[in-house]
Amino acid sequence: MERSRDWLEQAEGDLALARHACSGGFYDWTVFAAQQAAEKAFKGALQRKGAEAWGDSVAALLRALSAQVPVPDELIEAALELDKGYIAARYPDVHPSGAPRELYTRSEAERALTHAQRIVEFCAGIVAGTDA
Repeated sequence: MERSRDWLEQAEGDLALARHACSGGFYDWTVFAAQQAAEKAFKGALQRKGAEAWGDSVAALLRALSAQVPVPDELIEAALELDKGYIAARYPDVHPSGAPRELYTRSEAERALTHAQRIVEFCAGIVAGTDA
């Protein structure tokens, strides 16, 4: 069953959650929710193109999508940065010391939001069928 629109809608919800978390100072959760938004957006775009979408790595999903459509270089860098927050933003034992909630900054969170927004917009064009 083709459910690319559902994936994109969930990605948009995750992006809204990331914005809310950022406004509340939860920068660790902002980074994680932004990664989730990008992951789900790419899964929707891949499904729209008839491809399989597996895994949680935004960069790996982007590489799979780039076999279907041209992907801007800036999204490659964004995906690599977002992937760094997938585990590290949630688990204290990833860092030498300190809880993730104390280690992420507003600027990191805002950068993750910008990356996720660009990815969701790019993927929305694919899901809508308006991509190149």
